[in-house]
Amino acid sequence: MVRTGSTMQLTRAADYAVRAMVHLATLPEHERTLLPALARATGTPESFLSKVLQTLCRAGMITSRRGQSGGFEILPRGREASMREVIEAIDGPIYINVCMISGASCDRKSYCPAHPFWSKAQEAMLAVLETATVAAMAAESSDPPPNGEAVAVESVENRN
Repeated sequence: MVRTGSTMQLTRAADYAVRAMVHLATLPEHERTLLPALARATGTPESFLSKVLQTLCRAGMITSRRGQSGGFEILPRGREASMREVIEAIDGPIYINVCMISGASCDRKSYCPAHPFWSKAQEAMLAVLETATVAAMAAESSDPPPNGEAVAVESVENRN
């Protein structure tokens, strides 16, 4: 029997945030894209993506504008953000186990044989997530569109 699930995984919202940030970073600087086009390009449902994008706006990684020249645009801080920063903007701090949370009460910490391994795994995971920036992932991006079809991305140029 093959197990298909694990409790150690990203939330769907964090996954969608990473997809959206990488896609936005592939666009030329100061170019905006509309929600429907971004949802198509990232294979995410519009209603859910809208909530994720609001959170990324509040985190200062992207901006949105309404109207004729509206849409979503990645900010310089968003381009340089690490994968860890994007995930934490959506889900909060990342912990591989509850005993890694500072101040968390775990009576077993001092003598638990697994604790040193959880610590090493936590450090390694965070280090990997820190090294991957949105800009670097966008530069490497070659994701095919859903169903192998070309996706027409509607964008709106910034007309400041």
